[in-house]
Amino acid sequence: MLGIIGIVVILVMVFGGYIMAGGKMGIILKTLPYELTMIGGAAVGAFLISNDMPSIKQSLRDIGKVFKGPRWKLEDYRDLLCLLFELIRLARANPVGLEEHVEAPETSIIFRKYPRIQHDHEAMELICDTLRAASMNYDDPHQVEEVLDKRMEATLHHAMHSSHALQTVADALPALGIVAAVLGVIKTMGSIDQPPEVLGKMIGGALVGTFLGVFLAYGLMGPFAARVKAVVEEDIHFYQLIREVLIANLHRHPANICIEVGRQNAPHHLRPGFSDLESSMRNLKQDVA
Repeated sequence: MLGIIGIVVILVMVFGGYIMAGGKMGIILKTLPYELTMIGGAAVGAFLISNDMPSIKQSLRDIGKVFKGPRWKLEDYRDLLCLLFELIRLARANPVGLEEHVEAPETSIIFRKYPRIQHDHEAMELICDTLRAASMNYDDPHQVEEVLDKRMEATLHHAMHSSHALQTVADALPALGIVAAVLGVIKTMGSIDQPPEVLGKMIGGALVGTFLGVFLAYGLMGPFAARVKAVVEEDIHFYQLIREVLIANLHRHPANICIEVGRQNAPHHLRPGFSDLESSMRNLKQDVA
């Protein structure tokens, strides 16, 4: 919602101020389709050249994050902590019983309680792979922590590609605007024998290219890239919480302490309250009983 409001504010303030200052929209509207075709088409072409198909698809999907915001909400963090609590308690009480949940999480009665988490491929692999490693006596906390750090780094690098791709396009747009403006000047010079009022409109049309390139870069594409980056950085906390809880588990801390370590590492505005989380875990104990 804020993304849509921001776009509306940009358009109203820029063009509203231009009109209030006595500017006329006629020349901009007349030239806009041609300039947008040149600048936008060149930007799209450069984007296609510099990215492979999976990256293009990912970038197009991630543009939606500008309007949807982060994927993981407060209730998702609470559910994740409850899920990890159940798995850790089961691992301590019945390591063999844990295997069926780790090896086939898509059919696990524990994972099915939390469908949003179950449908996230990265979260499921992170949880299951780490618990599987622990069950194989690969339980040196420092060694596992190093492995998880490298995995988190790779996950963040991959998730950031869309932001980098969009920022590259934003950086190129002003130069592409100049290219369009230069072509407009070339066209104007070819009509140098025309009267001043005609040349003035042609020069004004050429300058629309410069305006459009800068406007799209700093008014839209740059903010889009920054917002995608911010959303990715916030969502990555969800996976870092998994890391913190499972590392605490390998240090053989009590299950409640492991979960509290995770809770404390959640972002402040997404951190479940202590009493709320304690109540949820108490309900899980009663369900098992």
